[in-house]
Amino acid sequence: MSTYSKTARLMQRGADFLGSETAILCGAMSWVSERSLVSAISNAGGFGVIACGAMTPDLLDREIAATKALTDRPFGVNLITMHPDLFDLIAVCEKHAVGHVVLAGGIPPKGSVEAIKGGKNPAKVVCFAPTLALAKKLLRSGADALVIEGMEAGGHIGPVSTSVLAQEMLPELAQDHLIFVAGGIGRGQAIAGYLEMGAAGVQLGTRFACAQESIAHPDFKKAFFRASARDAITSVQVDPRLPVIPVRALKNKGTEAFTVKQREVAGMLDRGEIAMAEAQLQIEHYWAGALRRAVIDGDIENGSLMAGQSVGMLKQEEPVAAIIEKLMAQSEDALTRRG
Repeated sequence: MSTYSKTARLMQRGADFLGSETAILCGAMSWVSERSLVSAISNAGGFGVIACGAMTPDLLDREIAATKALTDRPFGVNLITMHPDLFDLIAVCEKHAVGHVVLAGGIPPKGSVEAIKGGKNPAKVVCFAPTLALAKKLLRSGADALVIEGMEAGGHIGPVSTSVLAQEMLPELAQDHLIFVAGGIGRGQAIAGYLEMGAAGVQLGTRFACAQESIAHPDFKKAFFRASARDAITSVQVDPRLPVIPVRALKNKGTEAFTVKQREVAGMLDRGEIAMAEAQLQIEHYWAGALRRAVIDGDIENGSLMAGQSVGMLKQEEPVAAIIEKLMAQSEDALTRRG
């Protein structure tokens, strides 16, 4: 990677923080970001992140151990803030001396940041910040770095585009804090632009979902290769009382089934059969199951094909190392032409 000196210089802060050669994180994709892909990304100079999703502490324990057997380089673990066993999962990360914990899915609950940073093996905390006000609050609360992710991303998304978030937040925060940009990034030219704006690095998910080392089913990958940007659509919120975070995925029968699931859960809320926290957990479990059907079983009709709008740029399976090399070369070329 030493040949990409301009990109490396702009990424230096982020790479030092992550302990990796490049400040390219892989977004945590449930069922996809597991030992095989995570270790391949870290071995290739990026920073892999295990998607804990709905895993139990025992499952996460085994996944971290299996990933460590495949790489001696740093990687992180993404934990969902609403997981009922969040503090047990944090303890598993501490046991394995995981260096970076990424908290996603909402504001970290009381004591969680302290638990990550204050154990025998303290870890760095990375949080997602959808607004400038929340970004400042998270940094005050102990977050060591932030990811700002635009609506172009796959999976759970916010309402604002990556380019607008970057323009709003990087000038305010990037000089004194580590900010990684995510959402809709498919090529190195975009990486160069965000680095020039002050980003410490970037996070890509969709670009790595169909890597050779990804365990995703061949039919899942083929669906990505066939898709265009406009095929990656956001889910519809059925009931305003059930604040379901929109999810971007390729349109199929599974997209429609989610609408039905929301109605079902809203009905249970109406009848007082479940509390709001349980309702949201049911939605989360629905996604975990639907994703598994697509990623592992290859059911691309009824499963969930979570994908960002950069999916239209994916045309073939490539090794992770080639993807990272290509992104770095494209970024370097853009910076060289500009400078």
